[in-house]
Amino acid sequence: MPQPDGVARPNARLMLSEFASAIFPHAYAWSHGRVRVAPADEARTIMLVPGFGSHPWRMAPLRRALEKAGHTVVDWGLGWNLGADAQEFERLCARVTLMARSSGAPIVLIGWSLGGVYAREAAKRVPDDVEMVVTMGSPFSGDMHGNNAWRIYHAVAGHPVDDPPVGGDLAEKPPVPTIALWSARDGIVHRHCAGGKAGERDEMHHVRCTHMGFAWHPAAIQRVLAVLDRHLSGTDTA
Repeated sequence: MPQPDGVARPNARLMLSEFASAIFPHAYAWSHGRVRVAPADEARTIMLVPGFGSHPWRMAPLRRALEKAGHTVVDWGLGWNLGADAQEFERLCARVTLMARSSGAPIVLIGWSLGGVYAREAAKRVPDDVEMVVTMGSPFSGDMHGNNAWRIYHAVAGHPVDDPPVGGDLAEKPPVPTIALWSARDGIVHRHCAGGKAGERDEMHHVRCTHMGFAWHPAAIQRVLAVLDRHLSGTDTA
């Protein structure tokens, strides 16, 4: 299937960095220094939602940093993310509600790539159970063909990338604070799709990492910690 006319996607050369960072994440992380983790002023329950074709273990470095800061971190509880699925989405929403009731307060959702799309849609479905959403390289804005993985997605998920059986208008902002992280080095999702337009998110922040690096790169983890501190405690540490 050809790329739709007029739909931009990341330069193919950036894909080389994606493969390298996926295969040698520790080398990439080591070359960019260690994450500085300070105790959070306001600890929260945070749910991590993995990207397409990924498992929660891929987000372990981010999880460890959040836990070191004092947050309670849970994963989405559904194992591998193999594409948007209506039943899977319902189970995610039920888990969000369960975690919110267990903690006695709305929780924070942090989603990587497709996981961020899930997080945004869950916040629309159960807004009283979600305090805020942070997306990392998530394709919620513009044409869903604006990435280098849509053909693979179609083959694995079994439905067109622009017609997922989850939610409605993916660009519509959830009714909670919503922060989008994007990268000019992202070789999978186009920066405009991940950053979004005004009104589709409350803020967007650039991170110097690959798409794969959003889950473990020190710069991405540092940015997530800063965003949480600023929005949850009212202190601007960005």
